[in-house]
Amino acid sequence: MTDAESVASWRPPKGMSARIEAFDPRPGGTYRMAFIYDNPAPGVVGKTSEREDCFTGRFVELLPYERIVEEVEFQSNDPAFAGTMRVTTTLAEVADGTRVTIACENVPSGISGEDHEPGIGSTLRNLAAFIE
Repeated sequence: MTDAESVASWRPPKGMSARIEAFDPRPGGTYRMAFIYDNPAPGVVGKTSEREDCFTGRFVELLPYERIVEEVEFQSNDPAFAGTMRVTTTLAEVADGTRVTIACENVPSGISGEDHEPGIGSTLRNLAAFIE
């Protein structure tokens, strides 16, 4: 979860790929990445450009094998994507492995729950496949 190449392989939701431009995984460290739409559906436009959602993040907290807290800001001219979203990834040991939960707070108003929830679910499935 703190290796740039690994994160790039599982973090983007289905239908997207990732480009990591900077990645400093330590408390206070920052990153910059883009999610690129592979084949966007008609009418689907990225937050930053036609095919990309670019964003910067800061690692607020890194507790190995327990929790990662990030603050994320999208690069967009659209005020609906402004603000700082907090993403908390929690890992909990369970009988048959590890339960990973991703919770998002202060999600920009331009990201609907109907889009965000399936996107996070896709990311979690990607992570499970990557680990397996």
